[in-house]
Amino acid sequence: MAEENKNQQPQDGAKKPEQKAAPRRRLRTVAFARVYVNCSFNNTIITFTDEKGGVIAWSTSGGNGFRGTKKGTPFAAQITASKAAARAAEYGVRQAMVFVSGPGPGRETAIRAVSQSGIHVVSIKDVTPIPHNGCRPPKARRV
Repeated sequence: MAEENKNQQPQDGAKKPEQKAAPRRRLRTVAFARVYVNCSFNNTIITFTDEKGGVIAWSTSGGNGFRGTKKGTPFAAQITASKAAARAAEYGVRQAMVFVSGPGPGRETAIRAVSQSGIHVVSIKDVTPIPHNGCRPPKARRV
């Protein structure tokens, strides 16, 4: 009985109050961006930011349908970078500085994909953290 009442329109001709659509977000135009490519052995994360560091577009290998060990491949990095670049191009990105971090196999492939998508790569910088002396080694084993 209650289910029937939900599906019926009001009898007196009164209409339901119309819900307003969410206000559309205004796309800001960003001509120059920074691209952060984080390549590990397990995944690739591409992030486009403006000069202040606000994120414009991002994409990951896992978010593009790659699962397991396929996420760390160069092909997954290529698809990920091209999708992120396409989203960034909607904001008007024309030039970008690329910052690459991590030892993963998709480093060069991701940079090539960004370049082939029509975004001019101004510079490429490797920002992989390198230990100067590393962690303290474990104590010597006594037998």
